[in-house]
Amino acid sequence: MIIANISIPLLGMVDTAVMGHLDSAQYLGAVAVGSIIFSFLFWGFGFLRMATTGLVAQAFGRNDTTLSHTILLQSLVLAIIIASAILILKQPLSQLAFLLIDSSEIVSQQARIYFDIRIWSTPAILINYVFLGWLIGKQASKAALVLVLVVTISNMIMDLVFVNVFGMTIDGVALASLIAEYLGLITGLYLLKRHGVTIKLFKRLSSKQVSLFNWHWLQLHANIFIRTLCLMFSFAFFTTQGAKQGDIILAANAVLLNFITLMAFVLDGFANATEVLSGKAVGAKNRSQLKQSLLLTGLWSFVVASLFSLSYLFFGQQLISLMTSITDVQTTANNYLPWLMLMPVVAVWTYLFDGLFIGTTRSIEMRNTMLLSTLCCFLPAWYFLQPLGNHGLWLALLLFLAARGVSQCFYLPRILRMY
Repeated sequence: MIIANISIPLLGMVDTAVMGHLDSAQYLGAVAVGSIIFSFLFWGFGFLRMATTGLVAQAFGRNDTTLSHTILLQSLVLAIIIASAILILKQPLSQLAFLLIDSSEIVSQQARIYFDIRIWSTPAILINYVFLGWLIGKQASKAALVLVLVVTISNMIMDLVFVNVFGMTIDGVALASLIAEYLGLITGLYLLKRHGVTIKLFKRLSSKQVSLFNWHWLQLHANIFIRTLCLMFSFAFFTTQGAKQGDIILAANAVLLNFITLMAFVLDGFANATEVLSGKAVGAKNRSQLKQSLLLTGLWSFVVASLFSLSYLFFGQQLISLMTSITDVQTTANNYLPWLMLMPVVAVWTYLFDGLFIGTTRSIEMRNTMLLSTLCCFLPAWYFLQPLGNHGLWLALLLFLAARGVSQCFYLPRILRMY
């Protein structure tokens, strides 16, 4: 799963690198703005993946195949409903997004091109979330890896072909993402069939009058949705505040955020392992297995986070140069590199505990800690640190991640006592 997770931020880094080597920082800024909009639209519904993983992992621990198939059907129906609503409301969503993100007119024009193309990938992305969550919960990690790699590698190749061969710009990057997601959807259908999931199976579930929705299931999704919205709000707010400081700051922050995203998805690989192992332990009612899995994944998470911090310390400037050839953007990004070095060792605990909370389906605790960190730490910190400019913005983000880890740790003894 770590390999699968690494491929996702690598895709964003390729997008940034392709745009970063064109002749204007506006293209890089447009990718940043477009990406943050779709992060809100798509990552906001990441509960489709997370809740599916936690519930299926617990069903797997109980050896309940019928329940795991029922969860898959429920999640797919919800994904299709949400995707349909987004496409119907795409115009007002676009207007609201660009109203809230105060970027320059040139950047906004390019970002709108990106939005108008990529929005049509919504059904494929949300359904792929469900496929991925189900495969992870079933411990079919190789199949999950195949699904992610098909999307990522095809997207990377088409990025380079559309921009470097056909001379496209922001439209080429968006079109590459659109096509890649539907290739992933086709791959996901094939992988599920390999794991015994067919249309006939869904018809049998329907004939048994399986309830598509229940209160616990809806509450779980709603709490994770609120948690994810708070997380995405914080990063979107970070991007918009950077945009208000100019296109160069916006582009520099976008470059550095790519490295944070890479770190986050690698650590999320350990979080995914924690989800599956803790969910299986809860399903089997094995407390010692739950504690052992948390200790093991926690140790390896911290080791990897420390390696990221050291890599950014010794090779940060070289990595930035790989992402963009624009001198002003390079110089500006280097000024804020120290914040990037601190992020991994501070943020590592949030990803570990997220995995535990998802696997044990403790969604209320996830929601509460995120609301507390966003409303009582991140926003007040940003407000009082405004005189420090972009340094204050980065410090507020660091404090936000620290607050998440500390508040989640508060619930840890209670969760371990429950199982």
